[in-house]
Amino acid sequence: MMILENATVPIIVDAGVGTASDAAIAMELGCDGVLMNSAIAHATHPVLMASAMKKAVQAGREAFLAGRMPRKLYASASSPLDGLINK
Repeated sequence: MMILENATVPIIVDAGVGTASDAAIAMELGCDGVLMNSAIAHATHPVLMASAMKKAVQAGREAFLAGRMPRKLYASASSPLDGLINK
């Protein structure tokens, strides 16, 4: 995050992306792009992995642009009645 917060140039991730969820996280954090090679080249089904990576990058970017809800230390039920047992 420190790099993203202080960067004055586009940030492209070029290592450590082994699967689609890694690419999505990079984009959700605000990176401008993700370079792909080994994760696709070494996949059992490279074409399928390339498709998954494309979708993950698109989804991660959209999530970043949409803006996430504030993080909380503790979770809370979305309804005050959730989790109650009627006797």
